[in-house]
Amino acid sequence: MTEESERYLVRPGRACDAIELARLQASVQLQAATDGQPHPGIAAWVEDLLDGHPSVVPDDFLVAEDSTTGRPVASLVGLRQDWSLAGVRLPVVQVELVGTALEHRGNRLTDRLFAALHQRCAADGVPVQMIEGIPYFYRRLGYDYALANDGAPTVPATALPARGHDLPEGSRGSLTVRPATIADADDLADIDRRLAGGDALICPRNAEAWRYEIAGRRPADQARRAVAVLVHDADVRGYLVHTVRLSTAGELTVVAAACNRPADWPRAAAAMHTHLGHTGRQYAASAGQPFAAVRLLLDQQHPLARLGPPGVPRRPRGWYVRTGDPVDLLARLLPVLRDRWLAADLRWHEPALTIDIYGRAARLEFTNGELTAVMARRGAVSPSTDPHTHAAMPPGALLQLTLGHRTLPEVLDIWPDCLLGDRLTEHFLTVAFPRVPARIWPRN
Repeated sequence: MTEESERYLVRPGRACDAIELARLQASVQLQAATDGQPHPGIAAWVEDLLDGHPSVVPDDFLVAEDSTTGRPVASLVGLRQDWSLAGVRLPVVQVELVGTALEHRGNRLTDRLFAALHQRCAADGVPVQMIEGIPYFYRRLGYDYALANDGAPTVPATALPARGHDLPEGSRGSLTVRPATIADADDLADIDRRLAGGDALICPRNAEAWRYEIAGRRPADQARRAVAVLVHDADVRGYLVHTVRLSTAGELTVVAAACNRPADWPRAAAAMHTHLGHTGRQYAASAGQPFAAVRLLLDQQHPLARLGPPGVPRRPRGWYVRTGDPVDLLARLLPVLRDRWLAADLRWHEPALTIDIYGRAARLEFTNGELTAVMARRGAVSPSTDPHTHAAMPPGALLQLTLGHRTLPEVLDIWPDCLLGDRLTEHFLTVAFPRVPARIWPRN
């Protein structure tokens, strides 16, 4: 241990850290927006996380403390949440507010905080960690771009319908959009429960979480969003979530949109775009700035994007994702893999299918051709020549397949060391790993 490394103690957060952590993070996050001054929105976000957030307790923060002063000088927070794919629960920790005081940088405090976080996730059985952050930076900490969180066109404000072009808001029998109230929380939770059984990867919220999003945050909280509901008479049929102000570029950003009846989407999209146009113009008038566009922070195939006015295409961005145990991640999604093969009327002809991950291996066990277990095994010395290995994949390739970020043909094109034993294995794994829409609005 060096003298500098002994100077810092990495420990869990405490409730009494709230003032210090709010001050620290406000001084290092989004400084370009405040000309180097503390960011009030970040401070309010930290205070909210440490004061009543439904997914966070003080212990979820990790703090690097300067032993010479006893003060926090670096920190991050792991926000625990459950995602869902085809009804299968997937525990996730979203990493946020990673920051180090300027005078303490260069001491590898970020590395130490992440090492502690990953150790905690392994002990708690949380298979996935994700973060949206600096390009490339988190690759060196074991993360890979394995989820898309953007790509839908940006719709110019001039292309949005004006309120009154359709049925007036509140007309009987029409689909309209209004601001949500805490009385809508149970209905919103019901919608998320139904969506959780679909083919998209989502982050469902229960009623408590919806109440918090609607009315629980401080007004200045950087993570606060406006929630609106799609209604048919008194029936809540969907939701729309967007920012509470325009960006400096004059954009209103949509972070989530859902409709529990697919057949409603053409009318729902029209009502949502009308609401967004009206809201954007209100925000612009209040702030005294132009309303330029609606930015859909959604995937390209999202119904709100496909069924809305044409916009300016955007390149999809990525979220960093990490798993400390790819085999465990596969095992958790066993019901999804089994159902995909059954739906395609596929039965594996051997007792097992082995996927080597270069150091470890996943043994997929079958009974009468149906998947029954996923077990971890030691990897082969030479997977490319081992007669018992059906496929070999780098961990990053398997992670992207498992989360549906890429299909098998795409992985084979990108990774030369992704190897398949025969065409039958290729067909089975192609069916097992289709592309999955990532429609995640994390619980931050």
